[in-house]
Amino acid sequence: MGQPITVVEKPSSRAGIVRFEINRSITGMGHERFRADDVILGVEPAHELARRLFQRGGISGIHINSNMITVELAGGGAEGIAGIIADLHTFYVEGVEVPSDEELTGATG
Repeated sequence: MGQPITVVEKPSSRAGIVRFEINRSITGMGHERFRADDVILGVEPAHELARRLFQRGGISGIHINSNMITVELAGGGAEGIAGIIADLHTFYVEGVEVPSDEELTGATG
């Protein structure tokens, strides 16, 4: 359940750089830059995506501008990155219990 994001991997002329174009804006018209050693405390979608991508490992930097995500690899390939991006807004995955109607509305019986 949630909203899967459509992700298209785009080639780059620079070695170690991979770009991903998605079907929605993550930052509005702003830019967000993250380095692997940054402490990312924000709650915006760009911050959550950066945390998830760095958790994957093998990434030294991320730049997000609207619907374009540029990833600087720290060696290795880009396997699995598109899936992490696609699942950013997917909330109820295997092992997560879906709340009941009563829990969602706060109704008591």
